[in-house]
Amino acid sequence: MSDNIPIAQPAGASRHAAGELQDLVLASDNVEGFLQRLVEIAVAFLGGDISAGVTVSRYGHPVTVASSDRYASQFDEAQYGHNEGPCLTAMRSGNVVLIDDLASDERFSQYRPRALALGVRSSLSMPLDGGDHAIGALNLYSGKPHAFGPTEQGEAKRFADEASRALNLAVRFAQNVEITDQLRAALTSRTVIDQGIGIIMGQNRCDADAAFEILRTASQNRNIKLRTVAAEIVTAVGHKPPLGGHPFNDGSPLVR
Repeated sequence: MSDNIPIAQPAGASRHAAGELQDLVLASDNVEGFLQRLVEIAVAFLGGDISAGVTVSRYGHPVTVASSDRYASQFDEAQYGHNEGPCLTAMRSGNVVLIDDLASDERFSQYRPRALALGVRSSLSMPLDGGDHAIGALNLYSGKPHAFGPTEQGEAKRFADEASRALNLAVRFAQNVEITDQLRAALTSRTVIDQGIGIIMGQNRCDADAAFEILRTASQNRNIKLRTVAAEIVTAVGHKPPLGGHPFNDGSPLVR
């Protein structure tokens, strides 16, 4: 954890953070990189002696996908083994969860001893909504009790709201890139198949339907894709593989 002191920010800080997050969306290559920079901005924006982490639900299981330091990931993961804690509650309920002093807060009886041993005294967990494929929480931890007063909570909540909007945008960008790659692969595959059909038509003096049936039968008999058979035909005739080949994308979303 850092040794900085003040958490409170000037009135324009929220707008500045929003601008940084929007710029971050445009500059990030992937959602994971975006989230890592997000926690770094959170610590810089909120200040204070805090650690920050982001928990995201993937296939129904919580995962720490970004942390400002090793402490944040330890604090998050202490909750996963017991399936309870402030970040899991915030993520599942959609409500902000504040712990003023873990030494006297008895809500999470299994998580509490482990977290205290790690040095947690207060925390603030806020839900993040990135759309249909990203549900998570932004988690702030401090080794001091009562680190998140009304001012700090207000600033953190505004930051989390901006982070949710930016995350939603980042996920949509990632999905659009993925869809574009899938379309490009599909068009490339279609081009190779059409080339193979054209060669079969010339060799067998048949129409396109008959040529496609020959190609399809070869694909089924060998249990390989149409594109692979077509690519072999094009390569055999042209003595080089077809141009612009791309592997198929399996369609798995980046964040679930």
